[in-house]
Amino acid sequence: MRVAFLGPPGAGKGTQARELAREWGVPHVATGDLLREALAAATPLGLEAKRYMDQGALVPDEVIIGATAERLREADAARGFILDGFPRTVAQAEALARLLAEQGQKLDAVIFFEVFEPELLRRLTGRRVCRGCGATFHVTFAPPRSAGVCDRCGGELYQREDDSEATVLNRLQVFARQTAPLLDHYRRQRLLTTVRGEGSIESVRGEVREATGALQ
Repeated sequence: MRVAFLGPPGAGKGTQARELAREWGVPHVATGDLLREALAAATPLGLEAKRYMDQGALVPDEVIIGATAERLREADAARGFILDGFPRTVAQAEALARLLAEQGQKLDAVIFFEVFEPELLRRLTGRRVCRGCGATFHVTFAPPRSAGVCDRCGGELYQREDDSEATVLNRLQVFARQTAPLLDHYRRQRLLTTVRGEGSIESVRGEVREATGALQ
């Protein structure tokens, strides 16, 4: 089974990808994790990514695709994988298709996790971080025992600037602009299935199982 999970920030695709990868016995491939691992190991790709990140620039497609290619060539990916949040653009999708074709493979399905904006805002703006020890809480899903106070060290909890509503809205708008052509691309190939990303984790997982059941 070779599947890509797509969805806006906060849609829960990472949570589903981790659990279903374990259930299906295939690797969970998240490009963010790949880049962090490459940076930590100081691989050539990691050093190339660092050069862009140090400048505050986006890591270019060729670096992201290169890291993904290296991971998909590993032995455990031969029987399948779940891509988490990749590809993000049509250009990345086309590069992925070429990469898989070189290995005699192709994507079996693309699952898009649809979550409406108010719910995404609730999820993404609710994070609170301790100024003292860095512990993370969420006002809805993992609240501290006392509002605004860290359970661990008693420090002040605050909202990071990148969790503010204005910043989150901008991220969601950028995602929507980038992703609409990508969804059309996979829709034309009859690979795309949309599942509701709201509801309990288990109910969403059931929808994904149902959507991919014919592949298993």
